[in-house]
Amino acid sequence: MQRAFGGRREFTIRRRDRGGAMPIVAAGSGRNLRPCGTEGVSRRVRASVFGRTQPGRPAFFRSAFFCIVSALFSIAAVFVLGVSAQWIAWRYRVPSILLLLTFGFIAGPVIGVLDPEAMRAEWVFTFVALSIGIILFEGGLSLRLDELREVGGAVGRLISIGVLITWVLASLASLFVLKLSLSISLLIGAILTVTGPTVIVPILRHIRPKGRIAALAKWEGITIDPIGAILALLVLETLLLIGETGGGTVGSVASHALSGLLLEFFVGVGVGVAGAGILVFLLRRRMVPDYLQNPMALMVVIAVFAVSDALQPESGLVATTIMGFAVANQRLVAVRRIVEFKEDLRVLLIAALFIMLAAQLDLTDIQYLGWEAIVFLLILMLLVRPVAVFLSMLGTRLYVKEKVFLSWLAPRGIVAAAVASLFTFRIAELYPEESQFIVPIIFLVIVGTVAIYGLTISPLARWLGLAEPDPQGVLFIGAHDWARHIASALDQVGVSVLMIDANAGNVASAREAGLHALRGNVLSESIMDELDLSGIGRLVVLTPNDEVNSLTVVRFAQVFDSAEMYQLATRNNQQGEDAGEIPVQHLRGRPLFGAGINHASLTAQFAAGAAVKTFAIKDEGAYSRLEKEYGSSMTPLFIARGKNQLQVLSIDNGPPRLEPGNLLVALIAPSARSTEDAAASGETPAR
Repeated sequence: MQRAFGGRREFTIRRRDRGGAMPIVAAGSGRNLRPCGTEGVSRRVRASVFGRTQPGRPAFFRSAFFCIVSALFSIAAVFVLGVSAQWIAWRYRVPSILLLLTFGFIAGPVIGVLDPEAMRAEWVFTFVALSIGIILFEGGLSLRLDELREVGGAVGRLISIGVLITWVLASLASLFVLKLSLSISLLIGAILTVTGPTVIVPILRHIRPKGRIAALAKWEGITIDPIGAILALLVLETLLLIGETGGGTVGSVASHALSGLLLEFFVGVGVGVAGAGILVFLLRRRMVPDYLQNPMALMVVIAVFAVSDALQPESGLVATTIMGFAVANQRLVAVRRIVEFKEDLRVLLIAALFIMLAAQLDLTDIQYLGWEAIVFLLILMLLVRPVAVFLSMLGTRLYVKEKVFLSWLAPRGIVAAAVASLFTFRIAELYPEESQFIVPIIFLVIVGTVAIYGLTISPLARWLGLAEPDPQGVLFIGAHDWARHIASALDQVGVSVLMIDANAGNVASAREAGLHALRGNVLSESIMDELDLSGIGRLVVLTPNDEVNSLTVVRFAQVFDSAEMYQLATRNNQQGEDAGEIPVQHLRGRPLFGAGINHASLTAQFAAGAAVKTFAIKDEGAYSRLEKEYGSSMTPLFIARGKNQLQVLSIDNGPPRLEPGNLLVALIAPSARSTEDAAASGETPAR
């Protein structure tokens, strides 16, 4: 027999040999039941896995072992597919979400590597909720208070007025276009108010927009997730309350929603701040050794999520976001190591979540995606988002072009997918027919918005003048003494310069020299959130560590084109050692400057008195006269061709080609003739 049990079914099998009954639980319906730990496993399955049945070996252990192997394979498949999809997306520069959803759908309902019914088990939704809490904690770590000075008011309007407008308009579109009931339409509209940092932040890194718009879009993407999730939860709880009580007055429903909202906010904020205080206290008092800091931080995040959710359901998302924000903006302890650990964990969790959620889909869900669904998607993008942005931004100092940019940046991400899957599971009993529309519609919106926004937002930003079509600035990795000399020469030519170094003294010296410099670990994911790369189009890596140089190039491959990433040649390259000892070239930047130039040689030259000088090229024969005058004592570094183009010289460029009006930035060895002699030959130093 069977009876309902928490959204699953409990099947009782009466075993003939003992006359007793043993309950077992299986996800999904009885037609695809594959019980674990009982004799219900078919002889065909046992034979295919174990071969012949061995006499005297209990069937219980054979079937239990089969279930363990099956579960282990499913877990392994989730992570293998997830990480592989992200690597392929990086390799071919496509949005990773599209590949993750595709891999999950193929592995689930198409070929059955992952069982869609098993992916709907209760533990999956618990894992999804906890993972999103960790992801939002990591997102909160990237929020900086100083960014709010200029965009705080606009952020507040977007996550309040903008959310309400989006909810109302999206609900109306669902009601009249998709022909769904008002209840389901309100729920779909609430779910679609979220966007998500997992999709917005990579887009911003690729575009590198100018000014405040990047900070505004990032803050909205991170803070709107818990707010949208809470709104969707309040709608769901209201629908369930009405369904259980058979209705109710408008006042009772409004009171329920308002009290729930206040409880979500106060419990989430209170528990989140308390968790941040506990973590900072432990680190401040040095009560946690270095090797346990990351596990301890993860433990506190999980505990905060669980405690907050126990006090007020679904408030855990607010709590973890607030905790991340509080930890990132305190000044008592350094949390860079924790930030780096959470970045790696976030990548793994996102990969697993998208695979698992996409695997829950069914091939029959495609029937819900007719022309009405496409029209609904277009209305969200062309009407709902622009109206929400322009109305919520009334009275702010944002320019029209900034509002247009924000109007075309609302891709949905992991929170929308997870909330849709979880809420469909909870509301299926009240709306068995219409609830089947929720997940397919939400997944269509995710795929459509990520693909369309991702492909078109970059040209739009350039057309609006919010991003440079061909930025000429240089990002220097390393701010030591001679790196500052090189950067200062470019800065005086008029090229934008940004320097990064982990050494506080180097950063301070660069700032004293009038250069824009930041302290940070260049291999950290969080460094991307701290950088304003507007106007920066080239990467020059100048650290003494060859491995760090190569890893930095790989790290910034998602930001810069491979032709514009440069690093100092390795010692192996300079010493002519075996090719087998030379790092793989496609994982490296282009070799900087001339032959024989590496960190050691540059350090030695500057220590001996070398200088960086800039020469104005006045005629066709100017460079040949410079070569004759300085000979091997001159190493060309950069060519500035007016204000529109900078060429970083590399070994693979061949001889420099200069034209009248160009500026040549070169390293002059101490043995060279003085610049006054160079001026006498017709090449006037620019400085």
